[in-house]
Amino acid sequence: MRWEDFRRSENIEDRRDSDYAEAGAGSGFGIGGGGLGLGTMVVLGIIAYALGINPAVLIGGAEMLHKMGGGGQVAQQRADRPTRQAPSGAPSDRQGQFIAAVLAENEDVWSHVLPDQKGVRFTPPRLVLFNGVTGSACGRAQSAMGPFYCPIDRKIYLDTSFFKDMDRRFGGGGDFAYAYVISHEMGHHIQNELGLLPKVQRAQQMASSRSEANSISVRAELMADCLAGVWAAHANKNWRILEPGDVEKAIRTAQAIGDDRLQRSAQGYAVPDSFTHGSSAQRAEWLQKGLQSGQIDSCNTFSAQR
Repeated sequence: MRWEDFRRSENIEDRRDSDYAEAGAGSGFGIGGGGLGLGTMVVLGIIAYALGINPAVLIGGAEMLHKMGGGGQVAQQRADRPTRQAPSGAPSDRQGQFIAAVLAENEDVWSHVLPDQKGVRFTPPRLVLFNGVTGSACGRAQSAMGPFYCPIDRKIYLDTSFFKDMDRRFGGGGDFAYAYVISHEMGHHIQNELGLLPKVQRAQQMASSRSEANSISVRAELMADCLAGVWAAHANKNWRILEPGDVEKAIRTAQAIGDDRLQRSAQGYAVPDSFTHGSSAQRAEWLQKGLQSGQIDSCNTFSAQR
């Protein structure tokens, strides 16, 4: 993937230095009053994606659906606060520069595509880099959760150790694969800009069963995959960012983090009713759909028959 020659976004908050650790980060964060189950933690430790969520919460993948169960105001009150202000702007290290370039490309694409296709003005989110644990308006963020979007403070949270996990555990590495992960979280921000995330949360709260709530989560996640593809389609059209093999690597990454593959790796079998992000085939399918169409409307997983 070509990225070195593109501008860097300044919408980054770098908390990777231990001097900017979050106050109170050592206190636990429970979900639905009972916390995460052991089986879920096993999978989180494998690839940093949740398995099974409280029906009342909203995932966003990395992914904050499981961190909003208490509601926006309560979550804001519980948010940990930094001991002092972390640096903002594009980081100077190579990995930080890459992330800043991918974020800038997302900003440049969506600032045109969102108003052109949906008549909605794009307001860029901030991206928070951290190591291990930090605070967010949705509660405590941990590396085991993987990248996620918090719609309350409208920030993307990323512990870059997730990229190492992609390389070591599932062979899903490569610059464009990493860009896909970041752009998936931007996809959740686009959903928020379109007013979809509050509707998803309400639908989950009204769901008659955990299985139904999980199904709603899957649709939200697959839409974010598709929106990542929409970004890539326009970025490549405008700037020729893709190199041979890039798309294939991103598709392999999408397949590697499918719920079915993660569950089989963790426990030897898959339970479709517990899927929260979609199967390997679904994730690859919706990423490719966005890549091929470049259209937001092609990503409407809520009207699609699956």
